[in-house]
Amino acid sequence: MNDYLVKSLAFDGQVRAYAVLTTHTVSEAQHKHSTWPTASAALGRALTAGLMLGAMLKGEEKLTIKIEGGGPLGAILVDVDAKGEVRGYVTNPQTHLPLNEQGKLDVSGAVGKNGTLSVVKDLGMKGYFTGQIPLVSGEIAEDFTYYLAKSEQIPSAVSLGVLVNPDNSIQAAGGFMIQMLPGATDEVITRIEERLKTIPPVSTLIQQGMIPEVILQQVLGENNVQIIDKMSVCFKCRCSKERISSALLSLGKKDLEEIMETEGQAEAICHFCNEKYLFSKEELAKLIDEAQED
Repeated sequence: MNDYLVKSLAFDGQVRAYAVLTTHTVSEAQHKHSTWPTASAALGRALTAGLMLGAMLKGEEKLTIKIEGGGPLGAILVDVDAKGEVRGYVTNPQTHLPLNEQGKLDVSGAVGKNGTLSVVKDLGMKGYFTGQIPLVSGEIAEDFTYYLAKSEQIPSAVSLGVLVNPDNSIQAAGGFMIQMLPGATDEVITRIEERLKTIPPVSTLIQQGMIPEVILQQVLGENNVQIIDKMSVCFKCRCSKERISSALLSLGKKDLEEIMETEGQAEAICHFCNEKYLFSKEELAKLIDEAQED
């Protein structure tokens, strides 16, 4: 089954909810970056959260998420747009820790708790909207819950999960996000809070074969959910040789000449997808002709 996301309203418009299946998306990230299990779980959770935040965007809008917690994993960076396309990486992909006290992957230990989660939105205007919060746990779902409440003033519940196989491949990944809209009654809020206390981990639900629509029914009640939209999601990088050429041009004529003299060629690697771009001596010479004098 291909990955996809559903948007919904519940309880007669009192609640907005998203659920997303990201098993293939996280698998693609794991494959491109050769992440080890704890790193896979951390990056997968961040990619999944990013897709749900991206589903709130419109048109050509996009956003960038950065998580820096001071742990051995280093920084997590995720880019996502309104079309369900996401890309991301971690500084140290070969990070894996012993299981935590609950017998689960120690994402918090890998990410760290001494740092921040920031979201920068490009809404197509002159400036950018930036929200930032201190990390509360490093588990990522709790941190996004806190971000939405504090930075965007939306009471929310975020659940994210990634199951990793012994061979490092991804068995199941996905998440859901429940948001209380203005006018939500105390009765509805209490019902959802009680439901969230008993629901199995979202990765378990996906492992059992539940699709996003059914996950939302499990969380909110079968008769309370109205699906309003559905969209495909995937890991997709926007890098290209043309974009890398532009980046090389920005180095200036002097630096390009030095690269050609010392290396004879240039190799650039995209951080987001690990794609390698090789520029021959002839291609460098052409870039030097186009470059501005320093």
